Amino acid sequence: MNGWIILDKPVGLGSTQAVGAVKRVCREAGLGKVKVGHGGTLDPLASGVLPIALGEATKLCGRMLDASKIYDFTIAFGTETAGLDAEGEIVASSDVRPTLAEIEAVLPRFTGPIEQVPPAYSAIKIDGQRAYDLARKGEAVEMKARSVTIHSLRHAGFDPASIPAGDDSTPDQVRGDEGEGQLTAITLTAHVSKGTYIRSLARDIAHAVGTVGHVTMLRRTKAGPFDLSQAISLDKLNAFGQGAAQSEIILPLEAGLVDIPALNLSPEAAGAIRQGRVWTGGCTEDGLYWGRDSDMRPVALIEALAGTLKVVRGFNL
Repeated sequence: MNGWIILDKPVGLGSTQAVGAVKRVCREAGLGKVKVGHGGTLDPLASGVLPIALGEATKLCGRMLDASKIYDFTIAFGTETAGLDAEGEIVASSDVRPTLAEIEAVLPRFTGPIEQVPPAYSAIKIDGQRAYDLARKGEAVEMKARSVTIHSLRHAGFDPASIPAGDDSTPDQVRGDEGEGQLTAITLTAHVSKGTYIRSLARDIAHAVGTVGHVTMLRRTKAGPFDLSQAISLDKLNAFGQGAAQSEIILPLEAGLVDIPALNLSPEAAGAIRQGRVWTGGCTEDGLYWGRDSDMRPVALIEALAGTLKVVRGFNL
């Protein structure tokens, strides 16, 4: 069993719990013990695209962690919480409410390479301990700024249909988005690099317009090559354990490689690469490829350099 399950993770479910659910469903479907991993943590209070790898696809989890991601998120203005989200105590408040024009005027400051201070309530390790564990103990947590890239950032409006049934994370105070009145909240769409904290981005945008704020809705709409059109609900995942067709649930391993060009390998080259040997005589441009054999099966991630093909990560298919 090798491939991907793209889960539309509901609010309240942690990424580790989602992996556990996939393992359970695979057992129920009679697949036995399957190696499972996820391609990027999604907070329990967030929903959306969570790529879960099965079998040999777990070898691509590192690439998925490094991939850029797209989020829709809502900032509610007027209060800032300890966790910068809908949970946690209020640590700051303000009567200032920005206009749409004021927000759009500051968004360019947060586009491109930026320095960002992660939330104290995060999984970053400080002296071997998770920052959120220290914060929950009431200890002072000094988070160091890190470099991230915001590829794009724009006002998204708010489409209630984009939120799955049963997800109550949508704020009911999103008003005034289309006018120049003061906003109680706004929904933005951000395309970001790995390591970006949307909660920190929301905090900093609120500060830039002279107020405070926190995230009340966070939904990941794309992770690497995967988007919501490929995602399944938790109910559909559970149906797999009750006999639903595998083709409706599991994407092939190569679905996680669509952003890399494919390279057709001769039987001789495929055999050498399966053995981990460098193959010479590969007439292709330098770069990263995924090699496939004459049956179109993925053989390996391959680096082409100066006419040679070298294995980056092999697949045992």
